[in-house]
Amino acid sequence: MKLEVKDLRKSFGEKEVLHGISFSIESGRALGLLGRNGAGKTTTIRILMDVFRASGGTVTVDGKTFHPRDFRIGYLPEERGLYPKKGVLEQLVYLAQLRGSDRKTARQQAQWWLKRLGVEEYAQRKLETLSKGNQQKVQLAQTLVCSPDLVILDEPFSGLDPVNSQILKDVIREQIQDGKLVIFSSHQMSYVEEFCEDIVLINHGEVVLSGNLDQIKREYGHNRLVIGLEAGTEHPEQLLEEQLGDLIRVTGHRKDQVIVEMKEGCTRERLLAGLLEKKLIPEEFGNYEPSLTEIFVERAGDQA
Repeated sequence: MKLEVKDLRKSFGEKEVLHGISFSIESGRALGLLGRNGAGKTTTIRILMDVFRASGGTVTVDGKTFHPRDFRIGYLPEERGLYPKKGVLEQLVYLAQLRGSDRKTARQQAQWWLKRLGVEEYAQRKLETLSKGNQQKVQLAQTLVCSPDLVILDEPFSGLDPVNSQILKDVIREQIQDGKLVIFSSHQMSYVEEFCEDIVLINHGEVVLSGNLDQIKREYGHNRLVIGLEAGTEHPEQLLEEQLGDLIRVTGHRKDQVIVEMKEGCTRERLLAGLLEKKLIPEEFGNYEPSLTEIFVERAGDQA
């Protein structure tokens, strides 16, 4: 399956909050839906789930209009949405039935997921009696209990310790390998980098960056290098600007490394020769590969 969102718009009264969002995702791949708080991520997700109606644009699956009721959608919200005073198994069965499963299948699937996630011993307990981490695993169970075609995960690692995070990682990988459409939204960029081949970065209701993550990193790293000078060198960024400002422009730093962009006409060889000529011995000298966090801050971090 291929889900395509084209020129999606949403207004509340006279205020437009989505200004033409477009992206696509294919089965067996995870898409990272990124953005600051208030950027438009949740509104986009709610339109996909038919909670909101779009003011404009289209959503299609394999070229046909996407009707959420025709697909099984598993949604893990950032804020917990289960019933705290109800039994764990009871409400999982109930929610699976609401999404089309018969009672027998719903119970079997609910029990299977509770066991898979290591919380089967709490099946008859009220949700509010569980720890925060175990409540999050129950919430994941309700996301997957209907064997969804589209899986939407919003901050799924919230409240999980390293052991439980690993269990969740394994489950997400299984969903991707099973050919599900997976949309992954998180402010924890390391997780996005781990699972997502493609990303969409929304800022103030507009897509400011999208595409294959590896390709985006290569483009951002183009013509940039990292230089690490000898230990103890004071103010290395200022020093490089002063001594080699005709060849480079300092764009940032990472721990003990200075990130530089080569100016037109500069080559790696010429820059290295320039460093040695100025007696600036580099302990590190190599290609710059930005982290997703650095890309995020550059594209969305400078705006309120």
